[in-house]
Amino acid sequence: MNPRQGTARTRRILLVDDDADFRWATGNILRTAGYDAMEAEDGRTALRLVEREIPDLILLDYRMPGADGLEVATQIIKIAPAVPIVMITAYGEVRSAVSAMKIGVYDYAIKPVDNNDLLFTVQRALQSRDLTQEVERLRTVLGKRSSLYELMGRSDRIQNLMEMVEKVAPTSFTVLIEGESGSGKELVARALHELSGPEERPFVAVDCGAIPDALIESELFGYAKGAFTGAVQDKPGQFELADGGTLFLDEVGNLPYVAQQKLLRALQERVVQRLGAKKPRPVNVRMIAASNRPLDQDVEAGTFRSDFYFRLREFAIRVPALRERPDDIPYLTARFAKEAQEELNKSFTGFSREALQRLASYSWPGNVRELRNVIRQAVLLSEEGPIGAEHLCFTPGLASKGQRDASLITAEVYDGKSSLKETIRSATQDLEKRIIREAMLEAGGNKSEAARRLGIDYKTLLRKIKILCLDAKADSCEIA
Repeated sequence: MNPRQGTARTRRILLVDDDADFRWATGNILRTAGYDAMEAEDGRTALRLVEREIPDLILLDYRMPGADGLEVATQIIKIAPAVPIVMITAYGEVRSAVSAMKIGVYDYAIKPVDNNDLLFTVQRALQSRDLTQEVERLRTVLGKRSSLYELMGRSDRIQNLMEMVEKVAPTSFTVLIEGESGSGKELVARALHELSGPEERPFVAVDCGAIPDALIESELFGYAKGAFTGAVQDKPGQFELADGGTLFLDEVGNLPYVAQQKLLRALQERVVQRLGAKKPRPVNVRMIAASNRPLDQDVEAGTFRSDFYFRLREFAIRVPALRERPDDIPYLTARFAKEAQEELNKSFTGFSREALQRLASYSWPGNVRELRNVIRQAVLLSEEGPIGAEHLCFTPGLASKGQRDASLITAEVYDGKSSLKETIRSATQDLEKRIIREAMLEAGGNKSEAARRLGIDYKTLLRKIKILCLDAKADSCEIA
């Protein structure tokens, strides 16, 4: 079997032997078989090479000047315990080779080495390593699956969501995660990152709604010393900090139009250029983006680049709102209550029947984040005994909207002439207007406070006010 077949790269084998002729002959055999062979004449050189770049397998001579093979193997196992070692030994040293296997050496071969036997041993050792790595990967997947279930719930909707995450995580696809605020988009992004490779890779999250437009480019791409007044030293951007890992752009719809073009170029060409720098820098970044509203509507409105949208949407995941998966409400309620009980050092005996009915019938416009807040407050307010309905503090103004009968809304907006798509769009805009107006009234006109009550960021609220023509001072509206 040619090791190049069915593999993403050529396997690298380190051959350690003080006999130059043996290294030359065995190296040629390995290269002819399709392997990439490195050579070291003693244990010290071998250890230096392993520290610099870990090979897939090591062929290690037992008898060498200086440290013998057993001592070198012991040190290699400390540095790279997953790399299989095959000890090369003379016939009379078989007992030593067996001793080496007790400390973790995979197998041994006896000089003079039979070429076919050696290649078979190498192939078997590599297959064993692959199997071990696959088992570890599956353990990681199962662990992350369990972790996401614990954080988000146990419903069929979450199970389907996890299956999509598992399928796309090992790929290089750019992923767009859509879902309402508080539904768990960042949890999904972190699961994608953790399932895509070693955990030590960086995960850099950027809240695109929290960065002023004037600073977004320097934040993402960095700047060179002297690029502008105050740039007293080089500063890497978030792209460079995420090199080799994942860059998570939260609320990507808030990015300025000009920044979208530069991000598109960085994604396509895999390079970034700091402000004021003369040369671009190569980066290897997996990008995941998230939005709390369908970006296709922004594309239609002309506020989001269509080419950038389709580049982000190589694979799309929609996180269901909490009201779409009511089966998760009892589980999450119990989990948040337990966490709050431990945090606040309080005891209670569960929830009253009325409290559970209210939790189940509420539509949770703030999603899981709102549920957690309500439960934590309820545990704080309750005394010994069950948590009652009187302890549940829903967001003022939104609670009535959460309980509103959908049939009343339909009757108000359906004229019998419009298409289903037009009717739904009109109803959505109408409902958004009402909710935002009431939130603004309750916040005394304070937009920051209204955004907090609505569970959205400040820039999203400003954009919605403009689109929905809610600001009397606005010169124009994007949607009539």
